[in-house]
Amino acid sequence: MSEIIARRLKHGREKLGLTQAQLADKLGFKDRQTVAAIEAGQRKLTAEELIRAMQVLAVELDYFTDPFRLVGEGRFSWRAAKDATATLLDTFEQRAGRWIALYRKLGEDKAAPRSALQPRLPLTENSSYEEAREAAEALGHEWGLGEIPALRLPECVRERLSALLLYVDAPRAVSGAACQVPGLNAILINRTEPEGRRHYDLAHETFHLLTWEQMPPEHREGDIPHGGNGKRVEQLADNFASALLMPERTLTPQWQARGSTDIHKWLNATATELLVTAVALKWRLVQLGWIGKVELLEIIDSRLTANGRPKQPLPKPKLFSDEFVKCLHGALCKGDLSVRRAASLLEMTLEDLTDLFKDHRLTVPFDL
Repeated sequence: MSEIIARRLKHGREKLGLTQAQLADKLGFKDRQTVAAIEAGQRKLTAEELIRAMQVLAVELDYFTDPFRLVGEGRFSWRAAKDATATLLDTFEQRAGRWIALYRKLGEDKAAPRSALQPRLPLTENSSYEEAREAAEALGHEWGLGEIPALRLPECVRERLSALLLYVDAPRAVSGAACQVPGLNAILINRTEPEGRRHYDLAHETFHLLTWEQMPPEHREGDIPHGGNGKRVEQLADNFASALLMPERTLTPQWQARGSTDIHKWLNATATELLVTAVALKWRLVQLGWIGKVELLEIIDSRLTANGRPKQPLPKPKLFSDEFVKCLHGALCKGDLSVRRAASLLEMTLEDLTDLFKDHRLTVPFDL
């Protein structure tokens, strides 16, 4: 607990723009070395000092003591539209932080520790787009993603990256996010997005987890228009995602067998098979040099909407993930977490919590 308090004291000080000397003065310490020792975990705050720190930082007690929140330790990179306000992202990030902190806390007693060594791609901002695509093709082969990579990618992200993958009900302007906290990688995907978009976002965020140290993504990514200019890291991520989900080894025989089939019909059918969007597939063919400028101008994007199918509500992935809900279920069964506390952390009613367990085919571990 003292380690958490030390980390959160430092975060609160830095958020207010205070130096160690200034905070020491406000807390009544003789010098800044006392604050430095507390933040380094070499000295504990007394109860009286903790109360003063709460007043100085204008926070409640649970800011320092609640293990089910991320304070000054999570690094998020949000894939969000331009109309997503800073307030909206900040509010949703706090919610997401609770989900991730909850899973991390409940998993601390698991027997199998997470690997200290995480896979990394040998790419930098100086890498070419071709190198990003080649890395994706190689990774798809190494991970055994097969002919339709979107099918196995979620499983590989969990197993190969030891990442928590959550499908969540996010604001409309938010597609997803990558997150790093000590001891845990996480990816959040807006489950209300179309299927092809969800798969693309997952591949994109996978790139960020694999390159975070050498290419830290921005807190807010934004969308890069196809064929347009954008931040280098995001362009590399988009090139990687495209090649990962639509590998040349899969596309080559299908393109060769196209014959005289109308390009719109072929794009819609092939994209549906690969579980991607037809527009994304169109740009992948441009990357490969299989569609030139003349044919590109002849393609009408409106004929590729919903991969040429009538617009209709499609099934969404189950909320959160089996791994997350099983972890929560186990904690409730063992009494490590109260039902009301769980409902509060997830911002659910008890009825919602009941439906969550039923959706994941688990017994409801409490009575209404």
